[in-house]
Amino acid sequence: MRIYLDNCMFNRPFDNQSQIRIRLETEAKLYIQDQIKNNILELVWSYILDFENSKNPHSERRRAIAKWRNLAIIDVIETPNVLANAKKLLSFGIKTKDALHVASAIEGKADDKLLSGIKRSNIIRALGPIDYIKVLEK
Repeated sequence: MRIYLDNCMFNRPFDNQSQIRIRLETEAKLYIQDQIKNNILELVWSYILDFENSKNPHSERRRAIAKWRNLAIIDVIETPNVLANAKKLLSFGIKTKDALHVASAIEGKADDKLLSGIKRSNIIRALGPIDYIKVLEK
């Protein structure tokens, strides 16, 4: 199964863990991380992940997240097709960066169980990390 994680998911383990939802999402993300490292899941990376990560003000986090690029089986670059798909997604009310993430996931042929914060697209199914674990465990 090929998956795409948005920048929020890569940052989840660094977030304040005092809320139960954040802790559960972190545990789910760490489980998914192990699945990638063990070649059970295939990771799709993208230029928009590089861009967003480069803006991370925390250098330790930025470096830790950047290492995931090396584990990706594909690195999606900006192409006219990616931009066209992102433009279509904007019409659904999805914000620009989120649309670029989804368009990159589509271009990278990520499974339709995409991990992302996007919930409104009818083009691709988006799941949070906890719901995604439920799908994996079936």
